[in-house]
Amino acid sequence: MEEDNKIQIIADDREQKGGVIEALKSIQEVSLEIKRIPVGDYLVDKRFVFERKTLQDFSISIVQGRLFSQAQNLAKYDCHPVMILEGTSKDIAEYGVSREAVQGAIITISIIYGIPILRAKDSGETAKLMVQTAKQVIRTASGGIQRQGYHPKGKKARQMFILQGLPGIGRRKAELLIEKFGSVEAVVNAKPEDLSTVYGMGKKTMEDIKNVLRENTIDYI
Repeated sequence: MEEDNKIQIIADDREQKGGVIEALKSIQEVSLEIKRIPVGDYLVDKRFVFERKTLQDFSISIVQGRLFSQAQNLAKYDCHPVMILEGTSKDIAEYGVSREAVQGAIITISIIYGIPILRAKDSGETAKLMVQTAKQVIRTASGGIQRQGYHPKGKKARQMFILQGLPGIGRRKAELLIEKFGSVEAVVNAKPEDLSTVYGMGKKTMEDIKNVLRENTIDYI
């Protein structure tokens, strides 16, 4: 296959021990470059930025409180963000992170931050998922189908777009929340008494938001 027709993937140089890079090297359709990238672990065809997390790292990120900061950085990047969770539930048994905590984090990242989450059983499958995603986009474009939807530009616009995914939050409330708390992460982590000081944030709205963040609807096993 000619180089120009291959799927262009840039892998962060810190990913060399994960097994994904070796798997990508074995895929004929891939042109691979390894260097430091500012956000995520893999840039695919200049369209997607993939963050790869093993379930162990995902669980540790929840405990250490850095997961949502990483999600926020992904959400405001120029390329379309995607997170891949690699491994099975057996891999996190020793970390003492509850199923509910993992589900809650998945809901927050996928629904609140708008970042799709794909599942892979191992590094080989992670590599295949990235390639499959790129190929699917190429097939869709070849069929003349254009992806529709609003793509906000600028930090504040992206923050407001994320917040408007919460129940009962329109443009005005999102704007007031950002003005008061400064970031999506601060809004999500804010105490009810602090949220209630924002105009329009009544008890029902806060209860609906809490239910979305805590509802156990995603089976990650």
